[in-house]
Amino acid sequence: MSTVNDAFHRYQAELPNIRKAAQLTAALLRRKTARAHITCEVTSRAKEIGSFVTKAYHKEYADPWTQITDKAGVRITVQHHGFLNQALEVVKDNLTLVEDPQDYREQDDIEGQYTLQYPRLHVQVLAAGDLTDGDGRPYECEIQIRTEATDLWARMSHRLLYKTGTTDVPRDVSRSLYRLIALVELYDLEVERGVDVLAQHPDFTRTNRLLDEAEFLYRTFTEHEYRRDLSEDIIDVLIETVEHEPDYPNKLAQFTEQYRQQLEAAYRDYGPTSELFLTHGRYILASQPESLIIFERLTAAKMLLRGVWYDELPETMLSDMAEIWSVYL
Repeated sequence: MSTVNDAFHRYQAELPNIRKAAQLTAALLRRKTARAHITCEVTSRAKEIGSFVTKAYHKEYADPWTQITDKAGVRITVQHHGFLNQALEVVKDNLTLVEDPQDYREQDDIEGQYTLQYPRLHVQVLAAGDLTDGDGRPYECEIQIRTEATDLWARMSHRLLYKTGTTDVPRDVSRSLYRLIALVELYDLEVERGVDVLAQHPDFTRTNRLLDEAEFLYRTFTEHEYRRDLSEDIIDVLIETVEHEPDYPNKLAQFTEQYRQQLEAAYRDYGPTSELFLTHGRYILASQPESLIIFERLTAAKMLLRGVWYDELPETMLSDMAEIWSVYL
C-alpha cells in the first residue's frame, strides 16, 4: 500500500512508460476505428503529475497508486451518437477489459434529483503493447468515448465548474447546463440523421464513396489534414481506372493490409510530417488519402493508370509517386 508521497515519486519515475502505453493504445484504436469506418478522433494523454497528486489528496485514497486508474487515458471523440456503440465494440474486440464499461448516457435520478453529468462511455482496459509497471503488471488505460458535441459541452463545463473549484452549483446555472445537455442530444441526433440521408443521396456519387474509403484507410497511418479540393480532382481521374471493378474498396483494403509495412515507411519518409515535405513541399500527393489508390494502381494497373493520368493531370505528380513507391517495393 502506497502513501501519496510514495505514489508521487513512483508516478514521476514511470511517467514515460505510462505516456507510451497511452500512445500505443491510441494508435491501435486509431487503426481499428478507421477500419471499422467510424468517423472519430483518437487522442491520448498521461495524467499530469500535479493532477495526479491533487487527486490523491482530494479523494483521500488509502492506496493512491492502485486506486487512481486513469494514469493513462485515451479519448475517442466520434462524429455523432450513432457511433458510440460501434466504438465501444472496437474497444471490446481489441483490448482486454478490466471491468464492465460504465455507461453515462442516461442521467441518474437519485431521490428525485438528477446528477449533473454529460453522456459518455468509460472503459477500463489493459493498455496495448507489452509495457509493464514496477510490479510487473501491464499498465491500465481509461478509455473515454463521447461525441463531438458532448466533448464541447464537457470542456466548457469543466472550465466553468471544476477549474473554478465550484462544488455547490447555483440552481440557475445548473438548469442552464441541463438545457445545454438537451441541446447536445438534439445536435447529435440531427448530425446522425444528416449523415445517413446524405449517404443515400443520389448526388453522393461513387467518387465520394471511393474518397471516403481511401480516407478511412489513410487515417490508419496519419491524422494529418488534407486538401479536399485536390483529392476530388485526383479521384475524378483515378475512378476511371477502377470503374470496372465493383469490389474495388475491398481490394484497396486488402492492398493496404498486404503492404502496410511499406506504406508506413513511405508515409514516414515522404508523408505530411516528413522532412522532405515540410522543407521542400514536394510529394504533395503523399499527404493525401488518394495516395493509397495511386500506390495500389501503380502495383496492379500501372499502364492503365498512366494512360488515364497523362490525359488529365501533370505527369510529374504521378512520376513523384512512382518514385516513392519504387523505393519500397
